[in-house]
Amino acid sequence: MSTLTDGRMLRGDPAASAPVRKESTWRRRDRWWGYFFVGPQLVGMAVFVVLPFAASMVLAFASWDGLTDFTWVGLANFVDQLQDPLLGRAIVNTLLIAIITVPIGLGLSVIVAVALERLKTRTLYLILFFAPVVTSTVAVAMIWQQMFRADGLLSTSISKIFGVTPPDWLQDPRLALLAVCIVTIWASMGLNVVIFLAGLQNISPSVIEAARIDGAGPVRLFWSIRLPLLSPIVFFSSVVAFISSLQTFDVVYVLVQNAGPDNATRTIVYHIFDLGFTKFEFGPASAASVILLLLTLVITAIQFGAQKKFVHYEDDPA
Repeated sequence: MSTLTDGRMLRGDPAASAPVRKESTWRRRDRWWGYFFVGPQLVGMAVFVVLPFAASMVLAFASWDGLTDFTWVGLANFVDQLQDPLLGRAIVNTLLIAIITVPIGLGLSVIVAVALERLKTRTLYLILFFAPVVTSTVAVAMIWQQMFRADGLLSTSISKIFGVTPPDWLQDPRLALLAVCIVTIWASMGLNVVIFLAGLQNISPSVIEAARIDGAGPVRLFWSIRLPLLSPIVFFSSVVAFISSLQTFDVVYVLVQNAGPDNATRTIVYHIFDLGFTKFEFGPASAASVILLLLTLVITAIQFGAQKKFVHYEDDPA
């Protein structure tokens, strides 16, 4: 026995005299079962997330169409994309979709959630609002496509009510992007309503009752009590909604053909799809995807920086 160990034992150090415990059989078996259940998820993430991300980062600096030789081009793909007017149009359209759909969608969701909170029986309404969330986006876009046609339900109703010529939503460059925003708001509002309703129900009734005793009316109660306490959920929903809006593709692809008239509904993801799977320019498509990643990171960082001004978290008990 070493001198150091003898010294510890003389001083009565329990760490020196404690026996080393071997891992029990059941704990070892439990750990391996954990690896067994987590393994498929890790493999799926590696195959469908990590490897495509790494391949996209490599292709962003190369020229390759899937058949010819692989050629390194450095930053040429990024330079070409930043000078491409189609990418600029796609970025503008994507930001417009985000700016229009996120505030309006979240605002309507909060209003609907507050209205549903007052109802004793709200199951049927929740099912109706949540139905678009679990419905295929392709099916939703196809239904709205029939409504937005010049002879569709929406255009015909506008013509009968206001006595004007029905607009051609999907062929008018001024209305095509608005049609995409309407479908996006309608399809995503159900999930936000459920999230906000859960947040409203989590507010302590004693806080609401104290505000009412102090004379707060419904409007003051909402702006001064409910909304500040709901701000963390609003912040979470806004971050998710902005990221989702920046990835808009399926609604545009199904609702409007070929990015709409004069590329009025061309989004960044549609631009990436057009380059990669229509023109087979995988290098520029990967460069555009990296630009989308950077844009998403910048907008998310701005949101996290701005949260300090409007997000109010409950104080820690300590």
